[in-house]
Amino acid sequence: MQQPDSPARHYRENLAVEMKAASRVTVIGMILDAFLGVIKVLAGTLFHSQALLVDGIHSFTDVASDLVVLGVMKLSRQEPDENHPYGHQRIETFGTLVLGSILIAVGAALAWENTLRLVEGNIDNIPEWPVLIAAGVSVVGKEWIFRYTRHIGQAIRSDLIIANAWHSRTDAFSSVVVLVSTAGAMLGLLWLDVLAAIAVAAIIIHIGWKFTWDSVQELVDTGLSPDDTEMLKIIARSTDGVLNVHELRSRRMGQDILLDIHLVVRPEISVSEGHQIGMQVVAGMRNALENILDINFHIDAENDEDLFPTTEKLPSRAEVGGIIAEHLGEIPQRSRLRLHYLKNKLHLEIFLDESDPETVFTPENVRRHLEGYPWFGSVRVWVAGP
Repeated sequence: MQQPDSPARHYRENLAVEMKAASRVTVIGMILDAFLGVIKVLAGTLFHSQALLVDGIHSFTDVASDLVVLGVMKLSRQEPDENHPYGHQRIETFGTLVLGSILIAVGAALAWENTLRLVEGNIDNIPEWPVLIAAGVSVVGKEWIFRYTRHIGQAIRSDLIIANAWHSRTDAFSSVVVLVSTAGAMLGLLWLDVLAAIAVAAIIIHIGWKFTWDSVQELVDTGLSPDDTEMLKIIARSTDGVLNVHELRSRRMGQDILLDIHLVVRPEISVSEGHQIGMQVVAGMRNALENILDINFHIDAENDEDLFPTTEKLPSRAEVGGIIAEHLGEIPQRSRLRLHYLKNKLHLEIFLDESDPETVFTPENVRRHLEGYPWFGSVRVWVAGP
């Protein structure tokens, strides 16, 4: 049974607000990245710092990633439609995968180029003091945009925005490396500048791999952690009316969680009581994990994992009614029939109105006529009181 989902409605109602916040922080970051990229590339080229030049290229990859983020966010924050009833958040996950792949490719190319320079020993230029100023400005600017972007990403629950924030943080880290290596190179250790360039490239590769791996995990529907899964099972089992829980399955879409769960209840309860029990389980799970977007629960009268669950095709209500009418006559109009399908057997309950005259619907008589059918399990006859 799929439940009306207030968090899902809340999510859809805030799509425009989230998109506006994501676009604003991304555009601000993109302008800053472009500014720092120009400063670092020029300073690195003019004042002989390979590390700062690589760091500037890193900043320009931030500009490219910001453009990817803007496009992906616009697509992923669309409202659910007929073809995408759960929304479009997987586009965001794919965008994060692309961003991570770009970082890995850029980092690998830069690492290879500077490794060759280090091995060949073709290092004869000493970085000059403007390199220190450019790197210092980069550290301050990128640390600020990292904190601002991460705050927005957490507020709108966007993995892509958070990933982009950490992309900015890597630029701040790399600029710190440039500061240290430049100081060392100016003191005579020229190889430190190239070594720092390789270190910056390694940082880019590491962050890119993390983004890529996390995105792949989500795209292949990796579930919640064993601890969170067990916690949700305990919540369900402790709910009044739940006898057992099985087949709890989970997956993620961005920051949101989707759940499917089977709840075993007493077989004699009504459909509405089973539904109410399920709603109590839903409420308990939502209180435990606030980012659950959707919960589908299935009410079971028996554990499907038992040795002999109901798997065979048993007669429908209409077929049972016809068989009873053939042997015993029609069930009185004011009376009713309740069916229980358990362990490949059909168990009957017949509720007779007290105003009905004496009938043939006694337990012994019904059993005698139906026990020859392989599907017959048991029968109980009730007579309504005044």
